[in-house]
Amino acid sequence: MSERTQPVSNRLVVVGQGYVGLPLAVRAVEQGFDVIGLDLDEERITRIGAGDSPVEDITHARLQAALATGRYRPTTDAGDGAGFAIAVISVPTPLREGAPDLSFIETAARSLGAHLTAGACVILESTTYPGTTQELVGPLLEAASGLTVGTDFALGYSPERIDPGNPTWRFENTPKVVSGVDDNSLRVVQGFYDQIVERTVAVSSPKEAELVKLLENTFRHVNIALVNELAMFAGDLGVDIWSAIDAASTKPFGYMRFTPGPGVGGHCLPVDPSYLSWSVRRRSGHAFRFVELANDVNEHMPDYVVQRIIGLLNRHGRAVQGTRILLLGVAYKAATSDWRESPSVAVAERLAALGADLQACDPHVPEANLAGLGLSLVPYGPDALAAADLVVLLVDHPAFDPDEICRTASLVFDAKGMLRGREFSGEIL
Repeated sequence: MSERTQPVSNRLVVVGQGYVGLPLAVRAVEQGFDVIGLDLDEERITRIGAGDSPVEDITHARLQAALATGRYRPTTDAGDGAGFAIAVISVPTPLREGAPDLSFIETAARSLGAHLTAGACVILESTTYPGTTQELVGPLLEAASGLTVGTDFALGYSPERIDPGNPTWRFENTPKVVSGVDDNSLRVVQGFYDQIVERTVAVSSPKEAELVKLLENTFRHVNIALVNELAMFAGDLGVDIWSAIDAASTKPFGYMRFTPGPGVGGHCLPVDPSYLSWSVRRRSGHAFRFVELANDVNEHMPDYVVQRIIGLLNRHGRAVQGTRILLLGVAYKAATSDWRESPSVAVAERLAALGADLQACDPHVPEANLAGLGLSLVPYGPDALAAADLVVLLVDHPAFDPDEICRTASLVFDAKGMLRGREFSGEIL
């Protein structure tokens, strides 16, 4: 791509305005870009346009300030992004029957390709398997635009590293891995992110960058599976797994702390390692045994939690059927409303199938998000805690006061270790 085809404007399109795309769009506005926030969800776009942020990491005030600049326009019309200099694709990549579903990426690439002009740059951020940027996105852009990747436009990949609810590591201060299909594409991609994050880390190719994201989450997935399986066996060994983890965490090298829980959730951990496993099997014909074993352990943690609940109730002369059970936490992690693939939902479904009378508390998840699950939300507080025959603590939201739970609940199963060191009636995972 020649010098004359370098991006000459600061017009940015961000496709997808969820947990990844909205923080990117708002940060870019704050750094002086003119941003089109594109999403097919009309309800979400209407909400964003009204200054009501659907993402905790972006406050309402910060979103409203971005809108007030006149340089941020949320829209469902892809044509509004015509003439873009940079476009970033940050759309979901779910699994369908164990295989990657890249339909959202494909739709985004075709839509951007229809408005792609010489000198522009397209960057994929969605998590996917190595090869997607060059083997899928590039050809789709070329077919829709009639332009040639590398010659007429730049193309790259930069994995998202959003950690919802993390007040320390935010979008702007988390190092950003960047890549391009050629040297000039890398310069354009890195030059863009250098304007909106504090540090960029260049790698040699989009395939390498795509693997970075999968490696990061597979590392977490496997280690969480390790402590989850240890938690299942610790009782048989006569060991307090939580105390063992605390002691191991004092080692200043060669160890990283992971803790057990009711399973894994969110878009990343239940999905990303399977992308890697699927890609390895497709390319080499071999199974990625670490991933498949971790999947097996983590996917069955909700079953283990339910079995522990059944045992606890039996020891107190009760059956699950007809028991009033209050679930604390529906989101997949603390301080976030993201309940995608949440193990809390899996636990709720299993308990409901056994006839439990279920309610839930979650200060972050709107009840409307749970439509169809048959799970009603009630306000958290002493009344809800006291009314339950059993309280099941599934998410360590800051709003859940351990002392209040111990003081008020008649029986508790704590799947997150929040009540350690306190006196209460019940058990800890």
